[in-house]
Amino acid sequence: MAEILRKWTESAGEHALRILVIALIALILIRILRALTNRLVQLAKSPSRVAILREEKTRTMAGVLYSIGVVLILGGAILTVLPELGFNVTPVAAVAAVASLALGFGAQNLVKDLINGVFIVFEDQFVVGDLIQVNNEIGRVEYLTLRRTVVRNATGSVITIPNGLVGQVANLSRDWSQTFVDVTVPGDELVGRSLAILEKVTGDFRNDPDWSAALVDGPRVLGVESLSLDGTVLRLQARTVLNRKDEVARELRRRIKMAFEQSRIPLTQSHKVELHGDSGQASAAGQS
Repeated sequence: MAEILRKWTESAGEHALRILVIALIALILIRILRALTNRLVQLAKSPSRVAILREEKTRTMAGVLYSIGVVLILGGAILTVLPELGFNVTPVAAVAAVASLALGFGAQNLVKDLINGVFIVFEDQFVVGDLIQVNNEIGRVEYLTLRRTVVRNATGSVITIPNGLVGQVANLSRDWSQTFVDVTVPGDELVGRSLAILEKVTGDFRNDPDWSAALVDGPRVLGVESLSLDGTVLRLQARTVLNRKDEVARELRRRIKMAFEQSRIPLTQSHKVELHGDSGQASAAGQS
């Protein structure tokens, strides 16, 4: 009897020691996971406004990763401890595998959204406040989560796009903006004269202190863009600071219009059609 009790005590001590080691390993892994997620948040910290928004999204992402990691670590630890307590984990593992498979098939779109959301945030493709073009829509990002991106387009409509459907993205709010202004002059007008006027307009624009702060490069006259029946198309290019290209283009058009009016150069080609004939022919034509 004493021998049996001794063996049972030794066996229980070995199982208890294994359970303790498993618990310690799980605790260490959780602490390492917490340190890594905190490190991600620290790397995202910055005093700028955009960086603050990015920090909030990184903090959210870190919390999600930490929660998922803790669940996986605890799940693995429990499955490892069960045999030490005399339970057969084969049925439990089989049920868990079937449940995971069913959940994967049922939530594959959700999983795709979440994975794409992770890449969007960590690759810094765009942040809240950026103007983007995605899925044939151009709008400003108003809300961003791991599952969806919400943008507001030029008409004020709020568009929700699942991150799994986000494909090629054009970020229009990075570094600088660019605009082109086309001017059409009549085909019989001297091109050199028109180009000289445009050069003067762009030079005055660059030297204007009210607008120079909005410019990164230009505006510059690129030259003749195309020839058509309507006339000769001349193109200007201007590179501006973020989100000011539209107002720069409007001001350029206003100055160009005024300069061409002063020089008596029309900006559009008009076609005049005249019908000639005596009143009798016109009357007969009208009766017929």
